[in-house]
This record gives sequence, structure tokens and C-alpha cells, in this order.
Amino acid sequence: MKRIAILGSSGGNLYNLGGKEPLKLLGEIETQASSAGIKIAAIQFIGAKASMDNANESTLSRLYTWNSSEENIVFSEEKALKEVNGEAKKVDSIIAKMIEDGKVQGLVLMSSDPEGVNNLSIKAAAKKDIPIVGTGGTSMATIQSMGGKVIATSGTTGTTNRTRAVAAIQSLSRHWGLKYKPVISSSGKSSQNLDENIFQRISFRGIMMAAIPGFIAMSIVLALSKIPGLAKLNDAFDLLIKGLPVVVAAIAANQVSGLDEVGIVAGVVAGMLSIDGGLIGGLIGGILAGILAFYLIQLALRWNFPGTTANIVAGGLSGLISGLIVFFLISPIALSLGNGIRYIIELALNYNSIVAGAIAGLLIWPAIIGGVYHAAILPIVLLEMEKTGASFLGAIDMTGLVMVSAGITLANIIYPKQKSESAIAVPGFLINIAFGTFVEASYPFMFSDRLIFIGAILSAALSGVFVGIFNVKGTAYVPSVTAPALSNNALGFTISMIIALVSSFLITLFANKISRNKRNKEA
Repeated sequence: MKRIAILGSSGGNLYNLGGKEPLKLLGEIETQASSAGIKIAAIQFIGAKASMDNANESTLSRLYTWNSSEENIVFSEEKALKEVNGEAKKVDSIIAKMIEDGKVQGLVLMSSDPEGVNNLSIKAAAKKDIPIVGTGGTSMATIQSMGGKVIATSGTTGTTNRTRAVAAIQSLSRHWGLKYKPVISSSGKSSQNLDENIFQRISFRGIMMAAIPGFIAMSIVLALSKIPGLAKLNDAFDLLIKGLPVVVAAIAANQVSGLDEVGIVAGVVAGMLSIDGGLIGGLIGGILAGILAFYLIQLALRWNFPGTTANIVAGGLSGLISGLIVFFLISPIALSLGNGIRYIIELALNYNSIVAGAIAGLLIWPAIIGGVYHAAILPIVLLEMEKTGASFLGAIDMTGLVMVSAGITLANIIYPKQKSESAIAVPGFLINIAFGTFVEASYPFMFSDRLIFIGAILSAALSGVFVGIFNVKGTAYVPSVTAPALSNNALGFTISMIIALVSSFLITLFANKISRNKRNKEA
């Protein structure tokens, strides 16, 4: 098994590109090394509180090292940089001895100091002719002049902790003939192989859930634009609508690629070119960008591109290619699909909004319990909001789920079956009212009592009837007291919400009373 030492510092330019978070930077290298079957033998890394371009002897810093017995990263207390450098030189001599003894077979350098605190280690590495990889143009050039066997070097511009780690370990693995596949890290440990799981990471639910804040922001701007004197916000609303595909594309590319900022850049580029395709166009563009970004960075590194160039290829070229595919080929189809879904909903509402509301309310609880809500209904809610800032199904969500859950939990606060249930119900009620989410808080009560379960479905259907009567369009995921203001009919939405809460509250009270009476008789 090959063993490496990681040397360097938080750097100058590196400081602003991940170097100021040494644990993440070092943890990412550890993760990628583990995927290749490479062990960490030693670490000597100086993490300063400022860029080394501006640091001085008194700048607070820490020395990060490797605990070989526990196999984890440890760090010192914060001290002046001058003092930390003194400690680092001691570690440097230890690592140099390890290299001389054959206990270290490779070096990974990040903004190292070959003429200072890393001098002995690098001289030993040059003498033993072991492979060296790393970033820091000036320092790596100095190492080559010292006779170091530099097999891969790169600047830091445009790179991230993950892509630097992937580039370093891929170069070492290729040099040693080791099998290596990049992985996603979790708390410094490998969690999943990136390319083996890349298509499994395409999660419409995850992408849409992450995009919700953008849609809520749009709704807030729309509501504010209705206030006298703030009509100019209509222009901001129109701009936000155009930007939504970019938001979705960036999230999709980041999640699918697993490359952090590189994936985000790819998604933004693809999203800007996918605007004409609407939300679906942005979604497709982002997913394509994420897939391309991952495979392009692997290809670029395999061809020995510097890390900076590999990042530019992955982030820029993948976004451009996928965006142009959507722009020229997919946008018209995606736009038609989105418009078609909205048209079907509008058709149902125009035919009989009351029946449509009742059916939607009746099915909303089975949908969320069965896992259909986040996979199918939520994307439709966001598709509706994409054009108007509010949604028919979004209103059903708030009335049929959030307010019904609030009614159930409120009843269990005031008149629970057992006193202990009141404490369970309080957080659920407060979160539903304050944040417009966490409908799962009512599950314990619904699943333990068939009458409460039926009451929840009937209350949701009843509130849906009133949503249909008032032709309400709104959203959940906002405080319940503000939800009516973000709808197209504040009074109608308020009435529908109150009906949902009161209905579920009364049915739950009735169910709890029956349960209490039954228990008292048995006692």
C-alpha cells in the first residue's frame, strides 16, 4: 500500500479558494486517497487566519498534523505564525526522516514553502526520487529546480478543494498503476463513488426541494408589488421568473456532478442558455451539465491538463455544451410540456373548480404518505408558480396539508388522549404555523387513530372545495399568517385555511374524546 504525506499551507490565492478551511481541504485529499487505496502517513499544514500574501509573523495560525494511531487530522491551538512555523519545522524533520526510511512514497503539496518549513521533506523526496504533485506555481517550480520528481502541477485559480484532491490523487494513482475513482466525501470519509452513482444522483425531488426558496422569493416580490407605490417591483418579478431556470439548473448540476463550485458554474452557464425552455428546460440543462462536468474533468485530468484548465473545461465547456443542446433542440419541447401541464390544470379549474379542489384535497394526504407528493405534485406546484408566482396545488398544500396538520396537533395540545401526547404535538403545531411545513408532525396521531386519519382527508377535501369556490392560488412553505398575502385571493385563502384547521381540530377533538371515554370504561 502506498503512503503519502500532505505538506503546505492555506496559501495566498489558495486561501480564498478553500485554503481557509484546512479541515475540508485535507479531509478531501484523505477521502480521495482512500478511494485509491492510498494511506496518509503524515501531514504538515499551516492554516493561517489570513492570506499568506498579507500575513505577518503575528498572524494567528494553527498547525495541522496527522494522528497515525487514530488515523485522523489534529491541529494545534491558535498561535502567532512565527511560533507555528517553528513547530512546523520540527514536523518537517520528522517527515523527512520518514521519507528517508521509505515510510512515505509520495507527496501532495498545497502552497508549500520549499525553501522554508518544507525544505527538509522536499530535499528528502528529491533524493529518494518519489513522485510529487501539488498546486502553487512558484513553489512547484522551485521544487523542480531542487530536483523534485514533480509528476503533476497546477495553479489554484478556478479550482476547488475537491477538484484539487481529485487531480492530485488521480496523478499519483496513474503513476503507481492504482485503480482510482473519485468519490463524494462525508465528514472526511468516502460515502459514494461519483461515477458509479452519477445517474442515481438525478433526483427531481431533491432538486425541486432545494429550489423552493427561489420560488418563495418570487412570490414575496409579487405580493410586495401589489402595495401602492411599489408597482416597480413588477419588473423585478419578471426578472426573477426568467432567472428560475438558472436556479434550478445550478442546483441540478451541483447535485449531479458532485463537484461543488465547478458544478454550480456549469449549471449557471447551462441555465442561462435554457431560459427559453422554462423550468423544465433549466432542469434538463442542469442535469446534462452535471453529467458532462464530471466526465469532462476526469478526461481532462487523464490527459494531464493542469487543475485550473481541467476546472475550466468541466465548469465552462460542460455548461456551454449542455446549454446549447437545450437552447437549440430541447427548449421548444420543454416549454410546450410545461405549458401543457399548466393548461391541464387550468382546464380542470375552468370546467369545475369546486370538484377539482375537492379531488385535489381528497388525494393530497394519500399522495404525501405514499411518496408521490415530492416526486410529482411539488414539481407541478413549481411549474404553476413559474408563470404567476402562485399555484392552485400550492394552495391545496397549505390548506389541505399544513393547516390540517396544524388542526390535528392543536387538538392534541388542548385535549390529548394522554397528557404525554401534548408535548409531542406542540413543536409540530408551532412549526406548521410559523414555517408552513412539517405536516409529518400529525402522523403519530393519524396513524394511531383511524377516525383522525379519515378526518384529515375529509378536512383537506373540504378546504379544497373552498379553494375551488374562491379560485385561490397560493403557496405553502411560508408562515401561515403571511400565506394569504402571497396569494391571488387573500380573503378566500384565509377562509379556506381556517376551515381546514377548524375541521381537523374538531374531528380530532371528537376522536380523542371517544378514545378517552373508551379507556375510562375499560378502567
